[in-house]
Amino acid sequence: MARKGYIFTNKKESEKGFFSTFMGVLSLLSLILTVHYTYLGGGTAPVKYGVAAILCLVFAVLGLIFGIMAKMERDRFYLFAWIGIVLNLLTIAGVSFILYAGAYGL
Repeated sequence: MARKGYIFTNKKESEKGFFSTFMGVLSLLSLILTVHYTYLGGGTAPVKYGVAAILCLVFAVLGLIFGIMAKMERDRFYLFAWIGIVLNLLTIAGVSFILYAGAYGL
């Protein structure tokens, strides 16, 4: 007969993890929309798209810091901290690729 095991805990998700995930979703979605509208414009981007990409980078760095801080907390669940870290790293990688491609004409 299988015994069902229940684990009772007072762990909960970190607020910093939620904030990191929110910042990751916001910055990645904004970066995707910026690239999409640049594509629709024939590859020419107004200055406001560049400013939006730089703000995405700033938000992603901020979200990454909060994700790492959430991961370092004890007695917490880390799902949203990991999601936030991954999303923010994807945004940073995307902006880095855009800057690299722009500098070397890929």
